[in-house]
Amino acid sequence: MSHLAKAREVFDIELAALKKVRAQLDDGFGRAVDVIVEALGRRGKIVVVGIGKSGKVGQKISATLTSTGATSVVLNSVDALHGDLGIVSDGDVILALSYSGESEELLNLLPALKRFSVKIITLTGSGKSSLARHSEVVLNVKVPKEACPFNLAPTASTTAMLVMGDALAMAVLQARGFRQKDFARLHPSGAIGRAMLLRVGDIMRTGERNAVAGETLTVKEALLVMTRAKSGSLAVVNARDKLVGVFTDGDFRRHMSADENLLSRSLRGVMTRNPICVRDDALAVEALKIFNERNIDDLIVVNARREPVGLVDSQDLPKLKIM
Repeated sequence: MSHLAKAREVFDIELAALKKVRAQLDDGFGRAVDVIVEALGRRGKIVVVGIGKSGKVGQKISATLTSTGATSVVLNSVDALHGDLGIVSDGDVILALSYSGESEELLNLLPALKRFSVKIITLTGSGKSSLARHSEVVLNVKVPKEACPFNLAPTASTTAMLVMGDALAMAVLQARGFRQKDFARLHPSGAIGRAMLLRVGDIMRTGERNAVAGETLTVKEALLVMTRAKSGSLAVVNARDKLVGVFTDGDFRRHMSADENLLSRSLRGVMTRNPICVRDDALAVEALKIFNERNIDDLIVVNARREPVGLVDSQDLPKLKIM
């Protein structure tokens, strides 16, 4: 078997495993979400425990929960019995990961956890395991087989746990009414933070870099305005300075081949009416979405009175690091 064929086989096995786990979802998932939301509402937290590969997956699940507003910590199952149990408080939720449900380290930890007023949600492939029997909610992540040719190395099973964790995080996010602006508040750095915290008014070209002209101006005069602004487009306004159209270098090239008198024409006759625009107080990520969906190079920015106050050039976005 070639390397590529082996890779495809692994993908097929893990995709089949995920479909199987999806089919196994039941009312227990809803109960798990309710338990977590209730605990978070009382200012409790989600304490994730797991050993080996399951523990590694647990770290990622915990990070996803925390990044979406659901406070979560990882508790090392061994260190917990040597002082780290102080992380746990009454009212918390324990999210335990063990495919067999018989991990010795977790079972040794159970009596200590039961001394707290906590609820245990278990992700396991064995609903009759010792860990499952001591849990309030059991989420079944049993897979038909691992991608490992010996059916030993955790592969499909850890993928199933990871996806179940993502499903929990997203369902909790939805149930708690977590919003885009909340996400931005928790991610102030990096491309996500910049795109979601910056306003269009923070990134637009203004002043001499913002080409604006009245609709009675000739094309020749408009080209001079665009040249001075070093812009490939120009916002066209009426007598009340309201945005009525846009004229771009692309428009000029298209009209030029069909109209030898183009330079003397007024913008009113050659502009594109009702251009795409965005408010200056919109999030920068909204401008990015428009660029991606509408396949344009420049985006006119208007204020509440629909007056053009700036321009966002797609070439500026990489420099602003919000793409």
